[in-house]
Amino acid sequence: MKLGAFSISLSVKDIHVSKTFYENLGFSAFAGQIEKNYLIMKNGNALIGLFQGMFENNILTFNPGWDESANTLEHFDDVRAIQKHLKNKNITLEREAENNTSGPASIVFIDPDGNTILIDQHV
Repeated sequence: MKLGAFSISLSVKDIHVSKTFYENLGFSAFAGQIEKNYLIMKNGNALIGLFQGMFENNILTFNPGWDESANTLEHFDDVRAIQKHLKNKNITLEREAENNTSGPASIVFIDPDGNTILIDQHV
């Protein structure tokens, strides 16, 4: 199963302070809009999303159909196929994608330790 590009989405208290902190670690703004309280920071293949006031806890994020530079992949596992696989493994989904659709969709589930996992397909 190919989950796509991986990033961690951090719930931050002050996006400006967090942006400076991660810039000091060698990250640079890759996408997002700081005035809308979100930025995607990149350092090589590593991606960190900074989100102020959008959600409570940190989220593990996968983007089927994208590489780590947000380039569309020619071949990838659609989020609905991933959803079917997870359900066949008896993983409870908090949010599901519509099965009879195509294109962008997302699913959410929780790992055994309470970490939220988002599979967010943009293509």
